[in-house]
Amino acid sequence: MNKLFIILVIGAIILSSCEETHIPKPKGYHKIDLPEHKYLKLGDNLPYSFEHSSFAITQPHKKTANLEPNWIDIIYPEFGASIELTYKEIEEDGEQFNKMLNDSRKLTNKHNIKAYAIDETTIKTPLGLTANVFELEGDVPSQFQFYVTDTTNHFFRGALYFKTSQKNDSLKPVIEYITYDIIHMLNTLEWETKQP
Repeated sequence: MNKLFIILVIGAIILSSCEETHIPKPKGYHKIDLPEHKYLKLGDNLPYSFEHSSFAITQPHKKTANLEPNWIDIIYPEFGASIELTYKEIEEDGEQFNKMLNDSRKLTNKHNIKAYAIDETTIKTPLGLTANVFELEGDVPSQFQFYVTDTTNHFFRGALYFKTSQKNDSLKPVIEYITYDIIHMLNTLEWETKQP
C-alpha cells in the first residue's frame, strides 16, 4: 500500500508540474541616479554665454576646434551624452541666414527615418530671445535639437546625442534630465557684445 501511495504522489507531482507554464521575466533597466540640477556660468571668451550643468564638462568641439572656435560640446561623462553647440555670426546678406535656417531643419529632418514624431515648439526666453526646439521620439541618435537666432547677427544651434546602443525608452529619465538642463541653458542664453 505504501508503494502504491508513493507512486500516486510522485505521479501527481509530475502531472501537475507539466501543466504549469513558465514565462521568462522581462529584461529590467539599470537604475539611473540623477543628481540635483546645479548650474555654472559658461566662462569662455565666446560670443554667447549661458548657464550649464555643473555635472557637465565644456570643451571645444573636437572635429572643428581650429576652424570653428565658437563651437563647443557640453559633455555628460556619467551618462555618455553630449550637447553639440554650433555658432555662426550672420553676415549682412539674407542668403546666409536662410541657408543656416534650412541646414538646421535638414539636420533635424535627417532623423525622420527612425523618428516616430518630431515635435517643434517655439520658446520665448526670459531675456527676450526666441528658440525653436525639436523633440524627437523613437530610437534616434539625437532626441532634442534647437536653434536660437536674432535673424541679423547670431545663429546658435544645438543637438543632444548619446554615445550608447541602449534604446531610448531606457534612457528616458536621462533624456528628460538633460532636456531640463537645455531649457535652462536657453533661458539664460545671451549674446556677448563685441569690445571695440
